[in-house]
Amino acid sequence: MLFNDTYQTISHTSEGIFRDKGSKFIGYAYPIKSESEIKEIISKLKAEHPKARHHCWAIRLTPDRSVFKLNDDGEPSGTAGRPILNTLLSADVTNVLIVVVRYFGGTLLGVPGLINAYKNATQEALNNNEIVTRTVNDVYRIEFDYLAMNAVMRVVKEEDLIVLSQHFDTQCALEFEVRKTNLNSVLGKLEKIDQAKISYLRTV
Repeated sequence: MLFNDTYQTISHTSEGIFRDKGSKFIGYAYPIKSESEIKEIISKLKAEHPKARHHCWAIRLTPDRSVFKLNDDGEPSGTAGRPILNTLLSADVTNVLIVVVRYFGGTLLGVPGLINAYKNATQEALNNNEIVTRTVNDVYRIEFDYLAMNAVMRVVKEEDLIVLSQHFDTQCALEFEVRKTNLNSVLGKLEKIDQAKISYLRTV
């Protein structure tokens, strides 16, 4: 198969703690779908930990290993976000945001100490989670006439599509998720429905 349509991620939010020379590093792992979720999560953590010195993070969002973002939040460059990211890459998980909240204990840890601490806090958070396999899905929207409702719903049932939202009136609309490998079969059936308009929204 040319396209691998599964990836590994985490099933729920978890945390893990690592301590070194009085500094405390709390790792938080979040399963996420988009970058827009980062801001809210970090503001919430900052409100929960107002006395923490740093809130460093890294995120992976697709199975592509070159797609990521990281933030050292004032720690020396490469000592926080990068080790967090490398731990995600080693665990081969994506669609995950890890934030490590650091309370400074008064003793400088040096570059190797920081790298080790951020790596371990991330690893602890992942250890307290469950790694699950998900499929890469595309989200589509179909607009159709009320009279075509039965035909559309039949395809939804036959193909076991995940319905994300629906609106039924004289003109109806449905947003659904379909596994990438089943896409041609699903679109083939839907395109046969009279006057149905199908549009691609995003990949999740």
